[in-house]
Amino acid sequence: MSKVSIGLRGWRFEESEILTEDGDWRPFDEMPEESRDRLIRLRSLVTKPCDACYLIHGEEAKERCREAEIVYGEPYAEVVLCSEHEADFLYWFREAGGDAYAGEDELQGAFHDWFADGNRAPDGYIGVEHVDTDPADLPEPPEDAKPEEERRRIDLREGMDPEEEGLDDADVDDLDLSTDYPT
Repeated sequence: MSKVSIGLRGWRFEESEILTEDGDWRPFDEMPEESRDRLIRLRSLVTKPCDACYLIHGEEAKERCREAEIVYGEPYAEVVLCSEHEADFLYWFREAGGDAYAGEDELQGAFHDWFADGNRAPDGYIGVEHVDTDPADLPEPPEDAKPEEERRRIDLREGMDPEEEGLDDADVDDLDLSTDYPT
């Protein structure tokens, strides 16, 4: 078997590690941890707008721009991009020092800073030629792709000392921690 991208281009999986010879999903607990973690993360990334579009348009990017098509980096420190902005990322990574962040959690922030400063790939910069197969031909994800016990909610207020933070109890109660920010 070979390497495949699932959902978004960029992260590649060893086909034999995630699919059976019949093309069905392997049971989740039989997959290598890295592949399992990436598959879980992909579930939320496939509906995100492109990070570059988000930096340009803000919340409007969710309506104005295409969803992400490509992912680079490590889970939870990844950069998701549309095909229009992939060349910008590749230029930054190959030519502008971004490769220093390969495998690092800082990759996402460093690219966002570079892009937000107005940097772009030069006109005509060649990114990557992709060969796409029919995405509708992919098997359904395993039923145990996100077990209930792995879902958890973190209360950022827990353990917070309002006085130490220069806040009073009313300020803490008014904190809105439900806002989704680009990651």
